[in-house]
Amino acid sequence: MKITVAKTAGFCFGVRRAVEMTYGEANPDKAVFTLGPIIHNETVVEDLEKRGVHAAASFDEIPDGPDTTVVIRSHGVGRDAYEALERKGVRIVDATCPFVSRIHETVRKASDEGKGIIIIGSRNHPEVQGILGWCRNGADVIENEDEARAWNGETGRKYQIVSQTTFHQKKFQVLLEILREKKYDVSAINSICNATTERQREAEELAQCSDAMVVIGGKSSSNTQKLYEICKANCRNAFYIQTLVDLDFSRFESYCSVGITAGASTPDHIIKEVHDSMSEMNVNQMMEEALAEYKPIHTGEVVDGVVFEVKPDEIHVSLGTKEEGIITRAEYTTDSNLDLTTVVKPEDVIKAKVLQVNDGEGRVRLSYRRLAAERGNKILEEAFENKQTLCYKVTDVLTGGLSVNVEGARVFIPASLVSDSYEKNLAKYKDQEIEFVVTEFNPKRRRVIGDRKQLLVAKKKELQDALFEKIQPGMTVTGTVKNVTDFGAFIDLGGADGLLHISEMSWGRVENPKKVFKVGETVEVLIKDIQGEKIALSMKFPEKNPWLNAEEKYAVGNVVEGRVARMTDFGAFIELETGVDALLHVSQISREHVDKPADVLKVNEVIAAKVVDFNAESKKISLSMKALEAPAKAADEELAYSDDNQAE
Repeated sequence: MKITVAKTAGFCFGVRRAVEMTYGEANPDKAVFTLGPIIHNETVVEDLEKRGVHAAASFDEIPDGPDTTVVIRSHGVGRDAYEALERKGVRIVDATCPFVSRIHETVRKASDEGKGIIIIGSRNHPEVQGILGWCRNGADVIENEDEARAWNGETGRKYQIVSQTTFHQKKFQVLLEILREKKYDVSAINSICNATTERQREAEELAQCSDAMVVIGGKSSSNTQKLYEICKANCRNAFYIQTLVDLDFSRFESYCSVGITAGASTPDHIIKEVHDSMSEMNVNQMMEEALAEYKPIHTGEVVDGVVFEVKPDEIHVSLGTKEEGIITRAEYTTDSNLDLTTVVKPEDVIKAKVLQVNDGEGRVRLSYRRLAAERGNKILEEAFENKQTLCYKVTDVLTGGLSVNVEGARVFIPASLVSDSYEKNLAKYKDQEIEFVVTEFNPKRRRVIGDRKQLLVAKKKELQDALFEKIQPGMTVTGTVKNVTDFGAFIDLGGADGLLHISEMSWGRVENPKKVFKVGETVEVLIKDIQGEKIALSMKFPEKNPWLNAEEKYAVGNVVEGRVARMTDFGAFIELETGVDALLHVSQISREHVDKPADVLKVNEVIAAKVVDFNAESKKISLSMKALEAPAKAADEELAYSDDNQAE
């Protein structure tokens, strides 16, 4: 019987780190607690209990005060849990997996920006519960296709999608595609741990070529359950056990090949016990089936090492054999100035690729950077072949475009493909996560080209089509001022731009649009006309037309007040209200001779006059100041005439 142990079986980085930190705190003479079981493995939890580490089911079980130590497990907890522990005054040891912490920061930031949060995962899993604790306004948790299809978001709201780190990779992609088909504005981060993805992939491949599969892990371990589901789907004889005691050896007598894998919470010694016991069934093949940790190291192999010394330019790791591994700065990063002591510390577990078994000094030369680049290139290749949209951070702004790092692999996005319009300053994209597609993939020539423009164009086309389906002349809509020119303003209506011509900005006269509108402000406009893709806008709302009741307000004989708006040699134009101007002819300014209006009037001066003519059809009003003077002057003349008669 051939027995194959998956290389990725057992503790992942985050679990191993949490377990080691907890064992480091274990002390029967002190009060040490974990928030829930440190991992989903009864054997480890029971062993820690014997060493004085207690798994608390609630905060009430944890004594207050600095003499109490509380370890936060790798699943992480919400913001409220930290605050509760701080109020209790206990010492906190945070063993949250760094990958989980990154999800916490992502949802926290997105929540602060007002985005909706969608978590793809098992809603009752402690990791998902912890992520929910960092979502300011709650989040939607989606576990399966039915829930994804039933989900509906808020129109116009942006959404951030994250995943439980141990979720099934293929299932995540299926659910993500269903959500994206709904056409909401979503940004997605594939936060499934690389170790989880690799473990699931290896389990699937091993199950396909094995007569039977043994999956080892705690019954409450979510990632182990997913491994079992994958193995069961690819191998009819799949067995889920927690320890060697659960294994029925009689079932394996007829199998020629057996694969062994284990969840992220399964200690190495349990895997070894199962392997050794099964190997004893076929002593002749025992050496052939020895655990991977005892196999000789080969060039090109991927190994896990534990860091035992870090220098500014070198990392020394233990490989679990007699060999020592070394990673130089150049094989860790492309940053020639990076001090490795700032990013790596002793006891860290690091995965690397073997470049040379013996570097001349008996050490194994390793590369962290090249392994990361291979993982990144694999992601890029799949994205290129499947035309998949990726979302990663811009690491560098170059002269001709942007450089994006995808899990260690570099993607170049030319300046012409960054946006659907000319971008004068690309610096604003530095350290920003952007979506793009891979349009050219040639890693041998180190040429991987990304394109963000086509996504923006496609999205804009979708928005444009949706906009034209719902708008029609006569509708009032809200838009954002995009650009202001001397002849008008362009208004973004959420899918297309409309032109608000200077003549349509007000019922009154607008001299300079730039003094009326500012880029970015929100305005309410009327759709005046649609010709193809051209939209004409207006702010002359019919119900606000000042001429609707002008005939009554400015009837002949009424005395009115107005502002001198402008003057010519033949008269002055008086603004009675916005959109209503009247002519005060030079001959009507005074009974005395006036050569030109500017001799007696000033622009913006408020004057009183009588309406002497009103023409509703041509919208013309004539005024007279002289008409108001006439009665007073006539009275003076009559008084003067009376005095003359008395003198006679």
